[in-house]
Amino acid sequence: MRVAQMVLLKPVEPRILILRGVRVILDSELAELYGVQVKRLNEQVKRNATRFPHDFMFQLSAREQENLRSQFATSRSRHGGRRHLPYAFTEHGAIMAATVLSTKRAIEMSVFVVRAFVRLREMLAINGKVAGKLAELEHRLKGHDDSIQAIIDAIRRIDGSRATQEATNRIPHTAQNSEDETAIKRGLS
Repeated sequence: MRVAQMVLLKPVEPRILILRGVRVILDSELAELYGVQVKRLNEQVKRNATRFPHDFMFQLSAREQENLRSQFATSRSRHGGRRHLPYAFTEHGAIMAATVLSTKRAIEMSVFVVRAFVRLREMLAINGKVAGKLAELEHRLKGHDDSIQAIIDAIRRIDGSRATQEATNRIPHTAQNSEDETAIKRGLS
């Protein structure tokens, strides 16, 4: 199976998380994409520590790992899982990891990883624009709602004054009027 086909089976974008306000990919996901063991990836990173400043990579805290574990049901160390806190790689860190691994697959896959980060950045920018437009529309509709409510109130006032006027213009039905109507009817018959 070709690298591009594997990416289509399991896209890169869902593997990217936001931690500490930064888009990152965990070492286990990056190792899988690059076709190496997590242990080997982390060894290479440690050997080349100067290439990985804090804005390229950081280690998760125990609390962050616990939060991820509760969200994604990762295994615990007593069940054969990880024994160390995972590392999170930013876009630049993921590219640097591919260069220190220097395997053909890592280099090929780094292109897909970078494209995934770029697509997410574009989607977030579009979502920001959409959110801005929605806020603007809500503000406009609020103004329209106030205007419509004022029109409805004015119609009710006008309609209310008409009903009052019609009630006063009606001739009350009295006993005298009933007698006159009866006399008219008798004369016609």
